[in-house]
Amino acid sequence: MHSPGTTSQLVALRFQPLGKLYYFDAAHIEDLRPGDQVMVSTSRGREMGEIVSFVADPGSPPEGSWKPIERRASPQEHVLRRLWQRRELEAMIEARAQAAALGLHNIKIARAEFSYDGSRLVLLYSSEGDEKVELKELRRAMQRSYRKAQIETRLVGPRDVAKILGGMGACGLEERCCSRFLTEFSPISIKMAKAQGISLNPQEITGMCGRLRCCLVYEYEQYAEARKHLPKRNKRVITPMGEAKVHDVIPLKEAVIVVFDDGRRAEFLKHEIQPYEEFKALEDKSKAPCDKHQNGGCDCGRAEAG
Repeated sequence: MHSPGTTSQLVALRFQPLGKLYYFDAAHIEDLRPGDQVMVSTSRGREMGEIVSFVADPGSPPEGSWKPIERRASPQEHVLRRLWQRRELEAMIEARAQAAALGLHNIKIARAEFSYDGSRLVLLYSSEGDEKVELKELRRAMQRSYRKAQIETRLVGPRDVAKILGGMGACGLEERCCSRFLTEFSPISIKMAKAQGISLNPQEITGMCGRLRCCLVYEYEQYAEARKHLPKRNKRVITPMGEAKVHDVIPLKEAVIVVFDDGRRAEFLKHEIQPYEEFKALEDKSKAPCDKHQNGGCDCGRAEAG
């Protein structure tokens, strides 16, 4: 039996709050629901994950078939996980101190993550330079403090660091989007800001992470689709008030602001204007001579000259 209203046998799991989603087969586990904690085997070993949702079609499995959920997490495993989570801040402080002692000033330890049973400790770090940093000595130093844990280091980008640290967004929201609901980061480009008419001032389009703001992607597709049906800037158009040049476009309103030759400005909706080239082509066609006109076999409706 699965979650009410769905026949899917696949579930989406995450191993960290707002972490990336992974898919597992839940066909042989009954009465699973979002929020349940389950045990699964991964490439990094056994993990405890939280069910986020049931999935109808996640695409093709990466290795031929989806890995199964082993079982629900036991009460003892829940307690064990909470105990190790409480030690993560201590481990991060220790890692930062060891990095400083080793002279690793070009890296920053952003977070320390224990596996549910403390068998693995992952240090998430960012690097200020482009050169690869050797952290073998740091792992050795941490191994002396946490003898029973396998020590790993993982390089993360500026967006991941901002997500981990949290805090107020550049737009004024009390909590950044990446820390509230984003599970993955989408590719973002200057093109997205241009399509939405946003100022290219770095202060306007840059997030607290120093990269382009994630929110630039939110409405980009709607703007791009709307712009396809509107004339571009500086194009000549025919309006109810005469010929004018497009000064600016308002995509989501499906409108344009035009400037007339005498300097006047006006706003018109898409259905109120006509491209000048199209209007000119129709005008020229209406004035073109008709071969059949002289022979009386034409139905163009024009009176014969003379």
